[in-house]
Amino acid sequence: MAEYAKDVLVEPEWLEQHLDDDKIRIVEVDENPALYAEAHIPGAIGFDWQKDLQDQVKRDFLGPEDFGRLFGEHGISNDHLIVLYGDRNNWFAAYTYWYLKYYGHDNVKLLNGPRERWIGESRPTTADLPSHPAATFTAQPGNDAIRAKRDEVLASLEDGKKLVDVRSPAEFSGELISPAGYEQEGAQRGGHIPGAASVPWAQAVAENGTFRTADELRELYGGRGVLSGDPIIAYCRIGERSAHTWFVLHELLGQDDVKNYDGSWTEWGNLVAVPIEKG
Repeated sequence: MAEYAKDVLVEPEWLEQHLDDDKIRIVEVDENPALYAEAHIPGAIGFDWQKDLQDQVKRDFLGPEDFGRLFGEHGISNDHLIVLYGDRNNWFAAYTYWYLKYYGHDNVKLLNGPRERWIGESRPTTADLPSHPAATFTAQPGNDAIRAKRDEVLASLEDGKKLVDVRSPAEFSGELISPAGYEQEGAQRGGHIPGAASVPWAQAVAENGTFRTADELRELYGGRGVLSGDPIIAYCRIGERSAHTWFVLHELLGQDDVKNYDGSWTEWGNLVAVPIEKG
C-alpha cells in the first residue's frame, strides 16, 4: 500500500494470516447488521451502527465515556490494532474508522475490500460469537479537526472551504431526498449545499470494493476541483458515506485539512433559512 499517503489498509491475505493474533481486534460494522449473525470473520466483533454506535435519545454519536465502555466491554483496549470491515464497500466500517480517529485511537486500519470480497474469495467465516476478555479503552476528547458542524459549514459558504457532496447524482440534484433501500432519516428539502462539488463516494472503489489506486483517486477528485489546496468538508445524508470519502481524501491521499460533516443533509435539509441549490 506504499502508493497511498498512509499505511491504513490491510489485504485479506494478511488478515487471514493474523486471525489468531491477540494484538489485533477485528470489528465488523454493516449497514445491514443482520449479516454479522449469518457469517463473519472468525474472532470478529460485531457492532450495530444504530444500536451500539449511536446515542439512543438524541441524534448524535456516543460520548467518550460510553464509547470507551463499549469497546472495553467487547475486549478492545487502547493497545490493540483494530481492523475494520463491513458490507456495502465498507461505508460503515469507514465511518467507524473516522469515529475512532475522532476519539484519539490511531492504531486502526481498514480491510481493503468489504465482507463480500472476503466471502467471495472463500476465506474462513463463522457464526460463533467471539469471547474476548473485557479490557480498558479510554477515549480522548473529540478531535474537532476532523469533524465539521453546521455553523462551520454555513460559514464555509463565504470563507473558501471546499464542500464535497458524496451522495448520488439524484440526491445532489434534489430529485431524491431519501433513496429507497437506505436507512430513513429524512430531510424536508432536497438539493445540495451551494457550491458543493458532486463526487459520489462509490466512485472511489473498484468493482470488487477495493480502493482505486492513488493516481486514479487523484484524477477523480482533482478533476472535480477538490484537491485545490483549500480546506475540505465532505457530507452525505447521515455522515457515513462522507466518512468513506474523508478516509480517501485524508488517509489515502494525505490531504491535511479534511472534515466530515456528519450532520449532513438530514440536518441541513431540515434547517430553517439555510441556502439550498437544486439541479
